Order: sequence, then C-alpha cells, then structure tokens
Amino acid sequence: MSEPTSSPDRRSFLATSAVAGAALTLPASSYGRILHANENLRVGFLGVGGRCQQHIDVILQMQKEKKGVVPVAVCDVWDGQIKEGVIKGRGLYPSAEKCGLDKKDKQHVTKDYRVVLEQKDVDIVVIATPDHWHAKMAIDAMEAGKDVYMEKPMTRTIQEAIAVVDTAVKNNRVVTVGVQSMADPTWKAANDYIRAGKIGHVLQGQTSYFRNSIVGQWRYYPLTKEMTPGTIDWDMWLGHKFKGIDGQPLGPDPKTVPFDRAVWAQWRCYWPFGGGMFTDLFVHQTTHLIAAMGVRFPGRVTGAGGLFMEYDGRDVPDVATVVADYEEGCQVIISATMCNDTQLGEIIRGRLATIKFVGGGDFIKGFEVYGQKIAGGPVKPTDDVAKPVHVYENPMHDPKAPKNATYHLWENFLDCVRAKKRETLSTPELGAAAFSTVNMGAQSYRNGKVYFWDKSKRAQVEADASWASKLEARSKKRDKPSQIIGWEGGDSGSTLSPPEYQKLEGPWIDGKDPAS
Repeated sequence: MSEPTSSPDRRSFLATSAVAGAALTLPASSYGRILHANENLRVGFLGVGGRCQQHIDVILQMQKEKKGVVPVAVCDVWDGQIKEGVIKGRGLYPSAEKCGLDKKDKQHVTKDYRVVLEQKDVDIVVIATPDHWHAKMAIDAMEAGKDVYMEKPMTRTIQEAIAVVDTAVKNNRVVTVGVQSMADPTWKAANDYIRAGKIGHVLQGQTSYFRNSIVGQWRYYPLTKEMTPGTIDWDMWLGHKFKGIDGQPLGPDPKTVPFDRAVWAQWRCYWPFGGGMFTDLFVHQTTHLIAAMGVRFPGRVTGAGGLFMEYDGRDVPDVATVVADYEEGCQVIISATMCNDTQLGEIIRGRLATIKFVGGGDFIKGFEVYGQKIAGGPVKPTDDVAKPVHVYENPMHDPKAPKNATYHLWENFLDCVRAKKRETLSTPELGAAAFSTVNMGAQSYRNGKVYFWDKSKRAQVEADASWASKLEARSKKRDKPSQIIGWEGGDSGSTLSPPEYQKLEGPWIDGKDPAS
C-alpha cells in the first residue's frame, strides 16, 4: 500500500496542512516585557454563571498551589442566588464571596463590565457571558490592555470573530478560546501524523455531539423565583444600549423581548443570544477536528436539520448537520441530535488510511490508524475490523486519575501571558475558523441557502454553481483520454492509475476511433 511522494494531491494537501498546522507548533511573537515567574497575574471574571464557576474553581486551586494567579474582580448582571443550598455560588455576590472579595467594593464587584476594565489591578479577564456579549467585551478588554480568556463560541457572528482576531493582532494581546479539548495533545499528534504523509491525501473528517434530555436541551438550567427584574439588570443583559462592530445594538430591546426567566437562564435556546447546538456544541468538535486535519476556513458550507421533537417554545433545532467542503480537497461533517445519544464517532479518512479517535472524557484515549485496501475494482464493505497499523496512546489519558482540561488550558494560557506569546493551545485564529464554519451552517439552515467563504473579504457570500462546475471542469481538463492532470492554478490533482483499457476512451469525431 503506497502513494507516490510526488503525487500532486498529496503534495498540495500536505503543504496546506503544514501551514495550517503550524499554529499548533510554531513559537509566537513576543512582547517587550516578560512577566516574572513569581509575579501574580490578577483575574477578573465577566459573567459568573455556571460555566464560569469552573474557571473560578481553577483559579482558586492555582492560588492555593501558589502558581502566581489571584482573582480580583467579578461582574454579573444578576445579584445571585443568596439562599443557601440553591445554585450556591452563581451570580455576582455569591461569586464575590467565593473569591474572597469585599461585596461592598463597587470597583471590583459590579454589574457593569466597563468598571472592571478600568481597574489597573486587573491583568486578565475571563468572558463567560451569553454569546452576544463576547466580542464587545473581548475587544474592549484588549483595547484596555488586558489579556483575554474567552469562552466558546468566541462570538455570535462571523464579522465579530474576525474583529476579535484583528484586535488581538493589533494590540498584541494573548487570547485563548475556551475549547477544553484543545488541551488534549491527541489532536496535535494526529496532525503530525497527517503532515508526515502517513494517511495520504485527507478526504473527509467527521464528528458529532449527541445528547438525550427528557426536559429539553438547555432546559436543565433551573429557574428560580429570585430571578426577577429587581435582581437582574435586564437592560444591560439584553445589550440594546450598546453598539456592536456593525453599528447595530448587541441585542433586542425590552419591548421586543420582555423579561423572561427562561430567556435569561436558558438563553442558548433563542437565536438573538446564541446559535443553539450549531455554535454551542459543534464548536467543541469542529475546533479540534480541523486542527487535526490541518485545515481552517471552509470553501463551501451547507446546514440542515429541524425542530422535530423539542416543542417547548425554543427557536433552535434539535437535529442538525453541517457539511463543509474545503479548497484543499476534503470535507468535514458535523452532526447531532438532542434526542439520541449514540455518537457517529470521530474519524479522519485519507486515501491510504483512516484515523479513528477512541475513548472519551476530558482527555481521550488516543487514536488508531487502519490501512486501506486499494484495488483495481470496487472493494466491498465489510464489518471486519483490521488490526490497526498505528496506535497513539494519549499520555494525559489516565482513567484512574481524574483530569481537568480546563485547568490545563489555563496553565497554557497563563504561561503564554507570562511569556507574552500569542500562540496558545486554542488561538482566536483557530477559534474564528471553527466558529465561522458552524455559523455558516446555522445560517444555511435558517436562510435556506448555501454559502462560500470569500478569502479576500474574510466573509461569507451566497454560493452559486461554481463549486461543482469547477470540479467537473477539473475532471475533464486533459489533453488526451486517460491523462490525469492537476487543477488549473496548481491545486491538488489525482492519483488514479487508469486501467489499460481506458485508452479506448474518448469521443468519436467524424466517425474516427480515438484509440486508432
């Protein structure tokens, strides 16, 4: 089983993969000042709901371990659940207490994120708000001289994601996107394996995120009587008084969306504030899969699905699939339903071999590689599992010792902040590519359209027939029958080995046999 080293499809894909994969390996540009190892980094938390409690726990653990990081500020529009035993710790004042902050200190315990950004004793901000606030807060924070740990999905729109990347570059700030799986070395190991040419030209990757909840996806976030307009700054949360990068309000006004506990606590169910599982769940899988494959922005994206079972007033679908095609000559499939928990599995398919990722949890077991049987005729499908030709065992996978991917992602982020290196394990550049892919899928589903990625505009545009016609023209572009050539412009070609009888191919012009 072999593929010529000089084959154009393998050569061009590996070249592209090497460029994209460099973000996983290359050293980053540095700042002028390097923080001393014993200098405390001071963290402010923006949006201290359920997910942010895990970030607070990590920082408190690191503080206990004397790793040079301390919590100094919290911000949330909700006072929080004061009643003992009910959602303990979530919200402004319980989180302040958890961090050991004085609840009367209005400069460090506030409902207005801008107050936190004004504080000179805040070095880093964590953004764990609903999606529609991510970009505004991240950009303002970087402009204020802060480094940023922002939760996924990094933004609500593609334009915002590009703006976050540009702001990070302009201000030379360290930013990481909270995709926990990027702390797992398996994805880089797979990328290294692919870049070495071990599976040939990469054709397809697939991933999934299936769940099954009888109460409905995201409805498991509890509602309480204490959640009222008296304890929640609804105007601030909606964001309608703030302008986004497009000049439009961040969110709807209270006349359009009056106060509703479900919208407040279960906002992922509604389009104005998030993208449902397209952006909340698919981003996890898409980020590490494209990192492993070595691709970034797609060429063409379509999204499908529907709201088939969870009729509970939500906007977002309970079944969804995104198909992304890439100029490198490959495809990614991301699929899910919230009403069945059987996964598709995570696989990368190459011409010579298939990578199958195995295991689960914060750090998966690793991956196995299965060779391909390439024959002169069609190979029949089989259920037999061949012995893997290569097995990668994840050194961080230990079922007996619980691991915390969030902790490891923070370790890497803090190291990068101290060294002033922008190349974290989960960069905004990677985050923008993954988010744009799934967001284009969501818009395709909602608008009934297919989208292209325009490299020059760094934006999506409506698709036309050119994707298929370009590929068909590529297949027919040859000087004589059975001559296999590359795509005009130097893109990947074919590694087919035509059988001898294919020389009889070709149109008969004026009754003349082309093979004569």
